[in-house]
Amino acid sequence: MIIDDHEIVRRGIAEIIDRAEGLYVVAEAGSKSEAMRRAELVHPDVLLVDLQLPDGTGIELMREIRELLPNAYPIVLTSFDDDDALALALDAGARAYLLKTVNGAEISDVVRAVASGRVLLDERTVRRRRADHDDPTADLTNAERKVLELIGDGLSNREIGEKLGVAEKTVKNHITSLLAKMGLQRRTQVAAWVAGQRASGWRKN
Repeated sequence: MIIDDHEIVRRGIAEIIDRAEGLYVVAEAGSKSEAMRRAELVHPDVLLVDLQLPDGTGIELMREIRELLPNAYPIVLTSFDDDDALALALDAGARAYLLKTVNGAEISDVVRAVASGRVLLDERTVRRRRADHDDPTADLTNAERKVLELIGDGLSNREIGEKLGVAEKTVKNHITSLLAKMGLQRRTQVAAWVAGQRASGWRKN
C-alpha cells in the first residue's frame, strides 16, 4: 500500500511495484485518515509511507497502523534525509527508510526484504549515521568547501566568483547546496559558523 499526498508520485511508485515480479499494489491513499480506512479493508503486508501528509504525519500513521495491523510492515519513503526523522521512524516501527532519490529496483528489493520479515533500519543504523554526520561539512564538495572558506573570509558572491573563476550564479548555487547540507538557512550563518570554527582552531584544507 502506498501513502503519499502527491498522486503523480503514488502512480509512479505503483508502476514500479506492479512491474516487479511477485509484488502488487493493493491500495493507495493520499492522507492519513484515508490510509487508515483502506489499510483496515485490505490488510497490506507492506506500507510505503511519506512523512508529510495533509492531515498528519507518516510517523503518527505508522504508530496507529502498528496498533491496528501489527503484521503490516511500514517503509518510510521520503524526501527528508534527517537523522531525527530517521530515529522517530524507527521508534514508530519502520522497517526501512528510503529517500525518493532511490532507484526503482532498490524500492522493489527493499519491499521484498521487508515483506519477508527483514528489518533494514535499526538503532545501530541511526547511531552510525549520527556519528557520520557530526561534521556538518562532511558532505560538501570541494567547490562548496572553497566557497565556505571564502564566505568566512568576508568575500561577496561576486568576489568569490572572480577568485574561483566561475559565474556568480554558480556561486549562488554552491551556497544554496551547502546551506542545505549544513542545515543552515542564511549566508550570515555560514560566516558565523566559519568564524566560530576558526576561533576554536579549525583551519582551511
